[in-house]
Amino acid sequence: MKKSVFLFAVLALSAVAHAKLPAPVLTDEAKAKAEEAKAKAAHTAKVDAYKLCLSMDRAAANHRKSVANAKPATPTPACADPGPFVPPTAAAPAAAKS
Repeated sequence: MKKSVFLFAVLALSAVAHAKLPAPVLTDEAKAKAEEAKAKAAHTAKVDAYKLCLSMDRAAANHRKSVANAKPATPTPACADPGPFVPPTAAAPAAAKS
């Protein structure tokens, strides 16, 4: 019982302390770094989807090859390679604001 009361008190005090923290002020450099991290994460997701597409194609081809009465392949769009990561440039946001 004492542990749960103590835990509740700690959580309540931490929530109050967290609520009083000021919002962080981001510099232009920090904003650019965050934007690049977001672009890199999006590119990583595209690469992961591409790799998954390739592996599903290999698995389907293996299944059709190993099973005698497998259904023929249905037409699906080809896997699109996202290419190498290209970081966003500083000129692109300035042009978008105009």
